Amino acid sequence: MNWTSVLRLASLFALAVVGLSAWGHDLSPDNARFVENLSGTAPGPFIYLGAKHMVTGYDHLLFLLGVIFFLRRPGDILLYVTLFTIGHSTTLLLGVLAGWHVNAHLIDAIIGLSVVYKGFENINGFRTLVGKELDTRLIVFLFGLCHGLGLATKIQGYAQSGDGLFVNLLSFNLGVELGQFIALGLMLLLLYGWRRLVNFQQQAFVLNSLLMCAGFILFGYQFTGYILS
Repeated sequence: MNWTSVLRLASLFALAVVGLSAWGHDLSPDNARFVENLSGTAPGPFIYLGAKHMVTGYDHLLFLLGVIFFLRRPGDILLYVTLFTIGHSTTLLLGVLAGWHVNAHLIDAIIGLSVVYKGFENINGFRTLVGKELDTRLIVFLFGLCHGLGLATKIQGYAQSGDGLFVNLLSFNLGVELGQFIALGLMLLLLYGWRRLVNFQQQAFVLNSLLMCAGFILFGYQFTGYILS
């Protein structure tokens, strides 16, 4: 892959990220009206909404891709995905139940930085810059907390309090995990085939550099929204 091709790919990737940032992955108007008008428990619909939210959550998926990019052993994949899952499940539930009000743009800006961090780590940026790696397990867990708070800010404006709230939140979180499991499986299959290519390492550097670009674009877009809100 020559540098002209890389620049073209980067330009297309940047345009795609800008478009996704403008579109967002909030609840659709129809889904939002459904949640607002809902009373009582509805585990099935909330599982569907959670799965749909994760599958269309491009920022969450970009971070998850960065996390598993170089992981090969099933135990390592399970460890990091579990840490991420515990983190975002905790703040998703607590954020809604405790009524934490955090600016959605600010949280999404931090999530953008999480994508930057993982891409930078994957190209050995920290080892080159400071001579050592950060504790990836702790960082993934902390960013998981941020991702979960981002999910909470998306749903707490629509979820109604009452007897069914806790069950509906658990159902939504289950849907998120199902969506994450589906996306994770697809990414692992693609990575497995890609790693068999001769020029994987060179392409891996390019893709993780693009991950960083995407993260900076997401951060800039969301932080601008935070400043203007």
